[in-house]
Amino acid sequence: MGAKRALIVDDSKSARLFLARVLEKYDIDVDSAESAEAAIDYLSSNRPDVIFMDHLMPGMDGLQAVQHIKNDPRTATIPIMMYTSQEGELYLGQARALGAVGVLPKQIKPADVSKVLYQLHLLPDRRSGEQSSFTPINVRIESEAPEIAATVLSKPLTDSTLREHFADLRRALVAGVDTQTDRITSEVRALLLEALPQPAPEPVAEEPLEPPPPPRAPPPWAWIVAGTALAIALISTGLWWRSVRLLEDLKSEVADLRTQRTPALLVPPAGAPVAGPAAAPADAAAAPVESRPIVALVPYGAEPLGGSRLEVIQKLLNRLVAERQPASVDIRTYAGRFCLVGNPTDGYSVAPEELLYSRCDLVGNPSDEAQSPVQRTPLALANLIGEVRNASGGAVTVKVAAGESGALAQPYPQLAPDVTAAEWNRAAIANNRIEIRVH
Repeated sequence: MGAKRALIVDDSKSARLFLARVLEKYDIDVDSAESAEAAIDYLSSNRPDVIFMDHLMPGMDGLQAVQHIKNDPRTATIPIMMYTSQEGELYLGQARALGAVGVLPKQIKPADVSKVLYQLHLLPDRRSGEQSSFTPINVRIESEAPEIAATVLSKPLTDSTLREHFADLRRALVAGVDTQTDRITSEVRALLLEALPQPAPEPVAEEPLEPPPPPRAPPPWAWIVAGTALAIALISTGLWWRSVRLLEDLKSEVADLRTQRTPALLVPPAGAPVAGPAAAPADAAAAPVESRPIVALVPYGAEPLGGSRLEVIQKLLNRLVAERQPASVDIRTYAGRFCLVGNPTDGYSVAPEELLYSRCDLVGNPSDEAQSPVQRTPLALANLIGEVRNASGGAVTVKVAAGESGALAQPYPQLAPDVTAAEWNRAAIANNRIEIRVH
């Protein structure tokens, strides 16, 4: 089978290079285009086996490009896979309706790429005879934002699930302690039986009775064994109690984490005084209470006010409009300073975790620094703000601004020769965020 060829259409150099490296691991030749218009010019004289199409690009966007390609009989049969940070079943249905075969997220995993390539028949069937000589490819995936892993669960974190987990842990712990206690008790009992004097046989009636010998005191080490057994039993009981307390503490910590991961959207109750443009509270007690900020992390290179973060903002604004309460929503974007590798020509990507901080090619956030104040508010958010203003009669206002660079959610590590990119970028991930406050 000849080499397959893929076309990557994306205005981000780092995104094109990243996906190209992954595809080349599967012996697929890669061509790139930085806009939809350039991709259409390329297709006039070339026919790739698959097209990976970004959604948000200057000029013609990805969905418009898919529609144009599918309407041309010469290119209509080329499979198109959307390669974008857009999410949700609604977007997937819209992309498929226009002719795309699916959506590949930019935070890709090796299994995602392998699955797509097999579905598009760009790799041999895994059940064919070639599989016997196949060697798994270890591809190091550097997502646009390394996950905080400490934060992803395989199943929903519910009260019933927690109770089941804690009950299983408690049963296993109690069973283990009981088993160890029974074993230790049996061994100590056997040792004591060996150490204690055996009863003398009853004398025969025909023979003259001899005075019984004085009772023999048990050897000193028998008391040591008994004391040791008692100490072990007490220690086992203490360990069981300590384990129970640890389980209770763990339950409390998990509950706190759940509260932090799903902060409540606090809105002033009906009838509460709300500060207006020209109104000021008479005293501190009359001042409106500010809600806890809603914090959403932004993957490196992603649009801060797009994707899932735009959905959070939309739900909040719709709720405020429905409750008919005057409110001022303050949205601030904060840029994390990442340890990056690359160059200005080919673009930058997040450095490997094991790389020393001193070997970073750049420490910053080029995608954020390149945005003007106007570009920080995407068209979708601007339209949403206008709709909310009209629906609420001007009662709900929204302000978007860049946050102070010194306002850190997590401090960066102290610079030292042994500081790695993983340690530095762990703080950069926490600081690359948006914060939403309702006044």
